[in-house]
Amino acid sequence: MSEFAEWESFYVIVGAAAGALIGLQFVVITLIAENPVPRASETSAAFLNPTIVHFSAALLLSALVSAPWHGITIIAGLWGLLGLSGVVYAAFIVRRMRAQQAYRPVLEDWVYHALLPMVAYGTLAV
Repeated sequence: MSEFAEWESFYVIVGAAAGALIGLQFVVITLIAENPVPRASETSAAFLNPTIVHFSAALLLSALVSAPWHGITIIAGLWGLLGLSGVVYAAFIVRRMRAQQAYRPVLEDWVYHALLPMVAYGTLAV
């Protein structure tokens, strides 16, 4: 049973964050269903889905750090892989932001939905 004692904080973090993610998705979907927006699929692919992906990435990073590894090499490799994946995903988001026609992004949209995630994932990859 002592092998599982090291995993206690891992399960606390993952369980709480999974509950928060489910609650976040429920609230957002409920709000969208009450006030449907024209071309909602285009804008949600560019602005809503990335928020859920970034929240899930933060959950994964927390889970990886809290797991009882015997060395840092595995964690560093997994964080680097997540960082590279995030850079590629952020590039796809920039493309989606440009392609959607329902909303014209302003400077804050570009900063918070494109630039900062790209910098964060790039830093993680390095």
